[in-house]
Amino acid sequence: MMSSVVPLVELKGVSKTFGTQTVLNGIDLKIYPGEAIAIIGPSGTGKSTVLRIIAGLLAPDEGEIWVQGERRQGLAEDNLASSGIGMVFQQAALFDSLTVEENVGFLLYQHSTLPKAEIRVLVNQCLKTVGLPNIGDRYPAELSGGMRKRVSFARAILENPQNPQDTPNVLLYDEPTAGLDPIASTIIEDLVCRVREVTGKGRSSVMVTHQESTIRRTAERVLFLYQGQVQWEGTVGEIDRTENRLVRQFFAGEVKGPIRILD
Repeated sequence: MMSSVVPLVELKGVSKTFGTQTVLNGIDLKIYPGEAIAIIGPSGTGKSTVLRIIAGLLAPDEGEIWVQGERRQGLAEDNLASSGIGMVFQQAALFDSLTVEENVGFLLYQHSTLPKAEIRVLVNQCLKTVGLPNIGDRYPAELSGGMRKRVSFARAILENPQNPQDTPNVLLYDEPTAGLDPIASTIIEDLVCRVREVTGKGRSSVMVTHQESTIRRTAERVLFLYQGQVQWEGTVGEIDRTENRLVRQFFAGEVKGPIRILD
């Protein structure tokens, strides 16, 4: 159905080794406009590594990364072909010494000539989108864990009107509900869905998560990563129908099965 559409991001034969451990072994992945993808699998199987390679924060040992039809060489900071990708980190990754407003608007303050008043308006719009209006003067230490994660969402979706090509059309989420209670997790899951609805325009999302509610509520397509390769791919609805033993063991939480449990 999407064979004629140019992927926003494509990984071709990507491999990555840390020391003697091969984390990714020739994986292929295409992210099309408007998709909501979840990458799942046991801990330590390279899911976050995939996100960092897509974001241009980590270079693969082998393979190609294509972003918006252009091949990326090196890391994100080395070329313009990595623009259009935003990332929400597991630990929010906010600057403790900066206010919420300064954190969200950091890139515009540092890399644009927009007046401070205009940046403040753009920041407040993003904070309102994530349900946190009027907290721009607070510091990260004054916020709960869930609020800090929402601030990181606001930072990821902030648009630069001077350089529209920098507007993120792919949002990467690394375990956004990790460490949160069920209610806080629901708030974050709702936010992921709302950000996708509000920003729209073909924006795609790629989520790494272990949490079943997050998978089912925020994703459409699911990739199961194990032993460095994509072992299964399907829709959320196919999770309950698949005979794939890896997927069945993972969602059942069973110790016995083809997934080897690390001691």
